[in-house]
Amino acid sequence: MKRFLIWFVPGLIAGILIILGGGKLINNTSVNDYCISCHIHPAADISWKRSVHYETESGYRVACVECHLPPKGEKYLWEKGTTGLRDLWSYWTKDSASFDWNERGRLEVARGHVFESSCIKCHENLFPLLLTKEGEDAHLYYRQTEKTPELHCINCHLNAGHYIEGYTHGSNTTFGMAPSAPKEIFAGPSKVTEFTSFTEQIPGSSVSFSMVAIPGGTFKMGSPDDEPFRKEDEGPVREVEISPFFMAEVEVTWDEYLAFYAQTSAEGRSTDTEGLRSGPASETDAISGATPPYGQPDQGWGMGKRPAISFSFHAAETYCKWLTLITGKTYRLPTEAEWEYACRGGTTAPYFFPGDPEKFEKSGLKAKLSKNDTAVINSYIIYRGNSPSKTQTPDIVKSNPFGLKNMTGNVAEFCSDWYQTDAYSRYPGGLVKDPEGPESGEEHVIRGGSFMDMPGRLRNAARSYTHTAEWLKTDPQIPKSMWWYSDCFNVGFRVVCEFDEKTGKL
Repeated sequence: MKRFLIWFVPGLIAGILIILGGGKLINNTSVNDYCISCHIHPAADISWKRSVHYETESGYRVACVECHLPPKGEKYLWEKGTTGLRDLWSYWTKDSASFDWNERGRLEVARGHVFESSCIKCHENLFPLLLTKEGEDAHLYYRQTEKTPELHCINCHLNAGHYIEGYTHGSNTTFGMAPSAPKEIFAGPSKVTEFTSFTEQIPGSSVSFSMVAIPGGTFKMGSPDDEPFRKEDEGPVREVEISPFFMAEVEVTWDEYLAFYAQTSAEGRSTDTEGLRSGPASETDAISGATPPYGQPDQGWGMGKRPAISFSFHAAETYCKWLTLITGKTYRLPTEAEWEYACRGGTTAPYFFPGDPEKFEKSGLKAKLSKNDTAVINSYIIYRGNSPSKTQTPDIVKSNPFGLKNMTGNVAEFCSDWYQTDAYSRYPGGLVKDPEGPESGEEHVIRGGSFMDMPGRLRNAARSYTHTAEWLKTDPQIPKSMWWYSDCFNVGFRVVCEFDEKTGKL
């Protein structure tokens, strides 16, 4: 008994000390000051102190670990240990100033560092008395689909933990209505009497854009079997003849799209603050425009000359119908054949500029691209290798041989064709003239890569298609929007104008 007590008592004391010390260690390494000692990023600290989780109505301030770790009892110690080791390794081996914190704050990344179970632990009642009808619909949708991996509380509340300037969740009824400095308002569209490049003017607005005359010709559509990163739907290669047409120099910008939104949406027609109803613009009541978006469709990246994003294929088609009505010309989305012909600009290689897709791809994956490797591709395309994870203005890239910018980069682009994997083989034999794609389908063709893509996806012949259901998966509205995608921020479009009797063709 005496020997037992000699061993038991010290062991008991040691165990108590370990438990108490361990608990104190866990608590001391879970306070905000300790987190900030490794995460040296003043902007994150400032944005946290401006968030609704810092200045709460009750006075309680939510700590870092209350969002970035799961509740205790739900693998808390495991997540704390693995997260701590990862953060210490980064602290010892990396320069905090080298981190792209804007990139780390994107929804796709943030979902991996914010625990939904922690959100629910504090917000047990998803239907409080003061919740709006819109909020009830959103939370009901969440309850019905809460096992969907892409659906997370921060999809709608990304700014809850860290304040984001201009962030909106819910119906953005003020979207596109920001006042601007007075500018000349175009009374009418540009007149085109011959087949030459021109600058289109949007009546009732101060917005204009460049249209490039694309000469007709023949080309080989698709990619040969030995082209690197080729997919089955890129063949067989077909000889195609294309008639002359006009194509926008750049993708439709936010300036252009907001002119459409202001003149056709319900909000735009009821607030005529800039003469938007003058002249031909008044006829646009015949076009039913987009409803207000849910949230901030530009993702906070900025508007202006950046390509417009987040809208649906239906919205892009409606924009073209509106542009046709308001200008008197024939505007539409390009066919897939027109798009590839214009993109190639008379070239036959994988890109319209010199370069080997395999070399670009391998160098990009190793993140060791030299200036010589990237000099050419960086000068022509906004893609994953040179983009800060968001769209850019078109002025920083060079044009292709036809004078078009960012055909395979910045944002991918809608085409009018229905998508089929074997579309090329369905065309009749011999030379195919102005093909318009399959007669029916479920999704539409998308061409060109985006700021998110590696070089293999940027080839002239690379094809993709809309994923309508997937791009609306986290839209909490009932019913889901026909105008705006909730989960697609890398697709836009550019318009073509037909060379017909309205544009100088005899």
